[in-house]
Amino acid sequence: MIVGIPKEIKTREYRVSMVPGGVKAMVDRGHKVYVEKGAGVGSGIADAEYQSAGATLLATAKEIHDKAEMIVKVKEPIAEEYKYMRPGLVYYTYLHLAADKPLTKAMMETKVVGIAYETIQLEDRSLPLLTPMSEVAGRMAVQVGAHCLERAQGGRGVLLGGVPGVKRGKVVILGGGVVGTNAAKMAVGIGAEVVILDVDLNRMRYLDDVFGNQVTTIYSDPLSIEKAISNADLVVGAVLVPGAAAPKLIKREHLPKMKKGSVIVDVAVDQGGCIETAKPTTHDDPTFEIDGVIHYCVANMPGAVPYTSTYALTNATLKYALNIADKGLKNALASDKALALGVNIYDGKCVYKAVADSVGLPFTPVSW
Repeated sequence: MIVGIPKEIKTREYRVSMVPGGVKAMVDRGHKVYVEKGAGVGSGIADAEYQSAGATLLATAKEIHDKAEMIVKVKEPIAEEYKYMRPGLVYYTYLHLAADKPLTKAMMETKVVGIAYETIQLEDRSLPLLTPMSEVAGRMAVQVGAHCLERAQGGRGVLLGGVPGVKRGKVVILGGGVVGTNAAKMAVGIGAEVVILDVDLNRMRYLDDVFGNQVTTIYSDPLSIEKAISNADLVVGAVLVPGAAAPKLIKREHLPKMKKGSVIVDVAVDQGGCIETAKPTTHDDPTFEIDGVIHYCVANMPGAVPYTSTYALTNATLKYALNIADKGLKNALASDKALALGVNIYDGKCVYKAVADSVGLPFTPVSW
């Protein structure tokens, strides 16, 4: 198979979709890999390293797309990349289509194949390709939230860990999954008071076993959410419904009840956000304020730590990319149920129900 690795062009997206070790694995199995010049620079990977691994460098994204049978990316194609789409071209990347109807329609109209990292799902319902970036984003959420709480950034001027004689800051985490657990690790580590809300009692028992009395777990319902966020310095939105738009747990009317200068970090923003007032921001302009509450809603948070993120991501994605390349798309999908669940768009149709429902487009079931 011919595999293309274009340079990511989303604002301050420094990750790259395949490291040289992945390229070598592809080449050693008889596949051709084209890498756009400079694709790995943001992650500290020089063009020469890709060449040494057996890749061929090309100067432009157009050349990559024209030659490739499968495009391996990190982030979803943005509008200026739509022109490269053509029937049958496989996009293997994070897509987050539930929050992006224009991209969904573009992929359907051009009849590309869209395989979303975030909906590849194992039998135990875990999401192996979302997990590494959720780990990064969860840990970053507390890091960036602590920065936004500084007075110079518009925040309350609270040090989350406190100091002797001064009350610690309070971190409220909505969702106890991978993002929430990693956010809790960071928040506990710096000495904050931590509250985690979730609806899964088994998950809360697990979190209680892991963290003990270092965190408080609370069953999530509208009243408990409202009470918890009204006392919070930092709120982390960490709710996920695989492939679907995130539920809106914090409403606009809740904001005036929160502390002035408190901070919300909505990690779910790439799936539409779990805060009603959330809207995607960039690393260039990451925050905005509504009713005195600072919102941090960067949709590609792990892009700010590309060395860590790139290697963590490609450790997980390479296995499935090799499966597609070795067996061909249809055989790979037929032989791997987890991978088959990653297909969101096929032959001009939306074949993932949660995406279709979220964007209001027809759903077409498919079997492999």
